[in-house]
Amino acid sequence: MPKRSAGLLIFRRTAGYWQVFLVHPGGPFWARRDEGAWSIPKGLVGDGEDELAAAKREVFEEVGARVDGAFEWLGEYRQPGGKRVLAWSVEADINTATVVSNTFQIEWPPKSGLMKEFPEVDRAGWFGLDEAERKILKGQQPILVDFAARLPP
Repeated sequence: MPKRSAGLLIFRRTAGYWQVFLVHPGGPFWARRDEGAWSIPKGLVGDGEDELAAAKREVFEEVGARVDGAFEWLGEYRQPGGKRVLAWSVEADINTATVVSNTFQIEWPPKSGLMKEFPEVDRAGWFGLDEAERKILKGQQPILVDFAARLPP
């Protein structure tokens, strides 16, 4: 069974424009990548865990903010590696200056025997839909397309 992640496409309307909140993964593999590297805040669903609860938990772990509101199911999206991402949209406002992420450890540099700690998310930002489409991981672009199709004109 493929792994499943749950996440939230957080959005807001500012000065008449729709914006979405995306996060950039921390760690050395993503440090120099920008376009095509960002993601909705998301993470693995635990065994027996409610999927929407997992999405909310992941947002808190990745950005340090609790999000509540009218959650709208967007769908389940198969990623290039086989993982499935379950996504909901919700209107909220998160201050990117106050984002605080949990951390992970990996051996870095590889084969050095040294463990180094990195934030799971090293930055976050608000993007208009066109820019977000360039920033987001290719496998998550359909999430944006489905979200945009539901927006009022």
